[in-house]
Amino acid sequence: MPRLAFAQSFWDGYDTLEKPVRAGVRKAMAKFQAMSAAELNADKGLHLESVENARDRRMRTIRITDFWRGVVLAPDDGSDTFLLVNVLPHDDAYTWAAKRLYSANSATRALEVRNAVALDELTPLYETAARTAPRLLFADVSDGTLRELGIDDQVLRAARSMVDKAQLEAFSTLLPEDQLEVLQYLAEGFSPEEVYRDVVAVRRPADAPAEPVEDLATVIGNTPARIRLVTGPQELEEILEKPFAAWRVFLHPSQRRVAYRASYGGPVQVTGGPGTGKTVAALHRVKHLLGRSEDGRILLTTYTNALAAGLRDMLGLLLDEDEKLLARVDVTTVDAFANGIVRADSAVAPKPIGDREQRQLWEKAVKQLHLPFTAQFLAQEYRHVVLGQNLRDLDAYLGASRRGRGTGLGPARRREVWRGVERFEQLLRDRRETTHLRICARAAELLAGRPAPYAHVVVDEAQDLHPGQWRVLRAAVSPGPDDLFVTGDPHQRIYDSRVSLGSLGITTSGRSFRLRVNYRSTEEILAWSTRLLAPVTVDALEGEGTDSLSGYRSVLHGRRPQVQGYRTQKEEIEGLVERVRALLEEGLAPHEIGVCARFNLSLDAAEEKLTAAGVPVLRVRGQAAQGTEGVRLATMHAMKGLEFRAVSVLGAAEGTVPFAREITPREADPLQHEADLLRERCLLFVACTRAREALSVTWSGTASPFLPHVA
Repeated sequence: MPRLAFAQSFWDGYDTLEKPVRAGVRKAMAKFQAMSAAELNADKGLHLESVENARDRRMRTIRITDFWRGVVLAPDDGSDTFLLVNVLPHDDAYTWAAKRLYSANSATRALEVRNAVALDELTPLYETAARTAPRLLFADVSDGTLRELGIDDQVLRAARSMVDKAQLEAFSTLLPEDQLEVLQYLAEGFSPEEVYRDVVAVRRPADAPAEPVEDLATVIGNTPARIRLVTGPQELEEILEKPFAAWRVFLHPSQRRVAYRASYGGPVQVTGGPGTGKTVAALHRVKHLLGRSEDGRILLTTYTNALAAGLRDMLGLLLDEDEKLLARVDVTTVDAFANGIVRADSAVAPKPIGDREQRQLWEKAVKQLHLPFTAQFLAQEYRHVVLGQNLRDLDAYLGASRRGRGTGLGPARRREVWRGVERFEQLLRDRRETTHLRICARAAELLAGRPAPYAHVVVDEAQDLHPGQWRVLRAAVSPGPDDLFVTGDPHQRIYDSRVSLGSLGITTSGRSFRLRVNYRSTEEILAWSTRLLAPVTVDALEGEGTDSLSGYRSVLHGRRPQVQGYRTQKEEIEGLVERVRALLEEGLAPHEIGVCARFNLSLDAAEEKLTAAGVPVLRVRGQAAQGTEGVRLATMHAMKGLEFRAVSVLGAAEGTVPFAREITPREADPLQHEADLLRERCLLFVACTRAREALSVTWSGTASPFLPHVA
């Protein structure tokens, strides 16, 4: 019986197909899988046909509908594995197939594809210009080194014609996937040794033979990052019905090496930009750790309920809903975990209050004591210095470092601040209330005096955790091998948290890994969104040094983001309704479309107009919205952890992004002012990078100063 595999190039276009065509794909694939090899070759219903003048003699097409064909790579070596690589209109399918050439990469052993015809046509044009160029892009890398990195003769000739990164980008849609990534890394300044380590070594099978193997089944097996082999009718139906869900927990080889390493000597840190698979790596690490013992408990944690709910769903998918394994993993937020510890110790625990209520209490403390500080300043001092360093009395505060705070305070003024701290905490006690961070501090104290409850702690979206929350996590697991596995991205830090993990006993030196390839958003969306952060530097996750998006790229391509201003909010909302209608007409389901704004007020207006237009909507408020059809409406903060095929960002206007009220005046504290602006930039960056295929960013009035000029 023939075996059927699906290439990523097929999935990239599958979601955009109209429903009748998708139905044709399901029918054809089911029929394909039910046949024997002999029946397949003789069958007239699928019409497995050769492609005339194809650069790859294995190219075939099969009938999907009267007007659509599937492009299939067929074995010519006696094996029975067929690869579905694309679905296109009839004539386009033959044209596309005739130009493509599939081959095994000599270094990674993976199957990769190139537009061989276009490469042959384009390379001579660049060679002519290269003869007079003062310097070539890869002049410092020898032919031998390039071949060791998997560059073959055709690509080598093209590489030797390039003078800059812009020309490499012009070739990007034509080149084989692994070879393109090698060249992109080299062009970004990475050494050949680094490229071999980060690209070749992580993708090459550990048991790879000395010489490349050409049989199609083996090469497909060497390419799990871009190809999925279907093992039965039920799996086929599931992945075609919900293709994106099937890839949600898929692990790239570079991520697999991190997630499935047998053991680490201590805490591990995994960083990377949006869509690089940090969360998936964390989930697979949980799976690996579960297999290490039969009884060790694991805490899988993050910072919001919505993110925790998403982790719970994805872990269930990864573990095939194995109740025995799932029962050994507690999936919750850090605050909820800490609250549980405190409540178990006391029958009557104070109730935590939110930021709004805290601001009101700080304002009351300032007014009662006639303090020479604003409520905002005191709240920030309390969060970053007092709670950040777990200071318990005035003497500790007088001697504490205030690194990162831009307003100097002598002893007298520190005493004034401490008066405010004491009054704030007294107001909380009077109301029998507390804050989440105070609960975390108490939970850390309680855990310090008892055996650690977990064998392992896995943390996702770590960039927004406060030092007080990290103390709880440090106390939740005994220091030692495989104690903490931490993933995060400093460029997505949307809450004002500053932390030095080393100072809290979480040292990741020698156990830090960076993921650089985005598997979610198109390169066009990624490049535009990354420009939002171009003017600033971002502190590293562990609090020492800076983090960079250098070498960060996407493997997908699509349309450019739509960036547009309107005269009024009414016109902006009307434009949104038109875009959503167009997306629905293209075949997107409502739940595959996300709309976000800085404030709920803007979402109220969008909800009203979309509903009036007959478009189903669903508000996302603090928890994952699953199972209900409707365009998702969420604030920018609530978008964290979500992703959609198309995203519309509303209200990206001056005064809104950044939100003026959230920005500390420069004259009051220049360092806090810059930190506030950076947080707002990161918030917009997060919102934009939730989009997989289509992004629109709009505003009414004057555009946000963060928006890059339209290219």
